[in-house]
Amino acid sequence: MKDIKRLLLENKLWAEEKSKINNDYFKEMAKDQKPNFLWIGCSDSRVPPDEITGASPGEMFVARNVANLIIHTDLNLMSVVDYAIHSLKVNHVIICGHYGCGGVRAALGNQNFGMINKWIRNIKDIHQLHWEELSPLGPEERFDRLVELNVIEQAKNLTHTSIVQKAWKSGHDVKIHGWIYAMSNGLLNQLITIDQNYPIEDIYRFDL
Repeated sequence: MKDIKRLLLENKLWAEEKSKINNDYFKEMAKDQKPNFLWIGCSDSRVPPDEITGASPGEMFVARNVANLIIHTDLNLMSVVDYAIHSLKVNHVIICGHYGCGGVRAALGNQNFGMINKWIRNIKDIHQLHWEELSPLGPEERFDRLVELNVIEQAKNLTHTSIVQKAWKSGHDVKIHGWIYAMSNGLLNQLITIDQNYPIEDIYRFDL
């Protein structure tokens, strides 16, 4: 109970501090949101998107799940992506993974995790897709590289949605960025950037 009270107290202090700096801060914030970024990240509590990027409230629309996966049957995520791109008109989608990701490590093993098995199966597929590259690597090297490949494949996967293809067709050149975060030094690095010129394979193209 003390932990919950601490959070509420910290919120009160934060609100007071913001109001001291700008008396109309919360009035302005309540009017509307116009974020330029959609952040799709891992649920890991050590990777808070606003803190590691220095983003202010209102700058970033956020969706998070285990291992930052783009799964087309995840209606929650697809709704977020659709709303962010077509209603909020974000110009950048950032898919951010992180070294040490528990979801990716779980996918590398054979332990039965129950319900999570269905989720991390998607990472196992990426492991098999890139087996030729991954197989010569040692355990930790392979782990780190699979984390990176997962981000890259999720960025590509997002281009296979009608949501993104429709935006590009309409002239909205939303860019997709694949980033990786290192908890060892707090730095973000870019792995891939995709724009409307990305060559989507014919099988994934929609007639729009």
